[in-house]
Amino acid sequence: MATAQQAYLRTELLRRHNRLESALRSTSADASISMLLDEVDAALARMDTGVYGLCKTCHEPIEAERLLADPLVQFCLDDLTGEERRALESDLKLAARIQQALLPAHDFSPAGWQIRYHYAPAGMVSGDYCDLFESKGSLLFLLGDVSGKGVAASMLMSHLHATFRSLADADLPLDRMVEAANRIFSESTMAGQFATLVVGRAWRDGSVELVSAGHLPLLHLGGVDTRSQSATGVPLGMFANASFPVDRFSIAVGDSLLIYTDGLTESRNAAGEEYGLPRIKALANTHSKCPPSELLTHCLSDLSSFTAGLKPTDDLTLLAVQRAA
Repeated sequence: MATAQQAYLRTELLRRHNRLESALRSTSADASISMLLDEVDAALARMDTGVYGLCKTCHEPIEAERLLADPLVQFCLDDLTGEERRALESDLKLAARIQQALLPAHDFSPAGWQIRYHYAPAGMVSGDYCDLFESKGSLLFLLGDVSGKGVAASMLMSHLHATFRSLADADLPLDRMVEAANRIFSESTMAGQFATLVVGRAWRDGSVELVSAGHLPLLHLGGVDTRSQSATGVPLGMFANASFPVDRFSIAVGDSLLIYTDGLTESRNAAGEEYGLPRIKALANTHSKCPPSELLTHCLSDLSSFTAGLKPTDDLTLLAVQRAA
């Protein structure tokens, strides 16, 4: 197991150990707390003997994302009993329902804007992040991608959602909002975990403020050619004290902003070729005046033709924001 991951999990287990010991001193403590403390101590003992993270049945490494989600697991997916598999599937379905409930309404379009998004997990849960809401007379739009896949990535995605929703209420300037979110995120993740993210604030007069934390280029559709807005800072979680400069520009009535995750750019066809940014820009040029719903339909249709029905290997999220008359 990677040293950074094990160090993080040891810290997490020690934190649980201390909390459980404190709970045991309560007069209302029951036997279940003592049993859980025994499980945590057993996991720490496995770390000391070098067998932590290895399946008790086949002795192969347990899936990293499952350990991050639950540091007490002792069996890999292949060696779960039928009952354990059913319990895991039930938990995943519940996690998927919770994640879907965090997404903005599909018909969310505040005055002065037309907006549509497409959110498609590669599995039951996703590490992609998408949110839309109004704050202090402006539109806030967010789209990001947490490193990794599965349950661990989806938990971090939910963490980002809660963080930005809370910070939005503080009415902070955009750079300070992202800097605060980055500090919180850095303190909540292990080494090697990060998130690329676009955070934008737009007003009805077409003025836009944008922070791109290491994310793929945002596309500005309008005029003669589609323009791209590159990242203004590093991904969230890499450096706790990073700064995030704000890019300011205006969009005209009928112009659109197209944001996407690497589930689009890194999709491959049967020959192993990537879909890539040039193809996205060419398609955006062709359909630059379409309303957001049609623009996303064209994007998804072109992607489907390119991959010819191959199963997606990564989460895919698209967001189109158009200034209305």
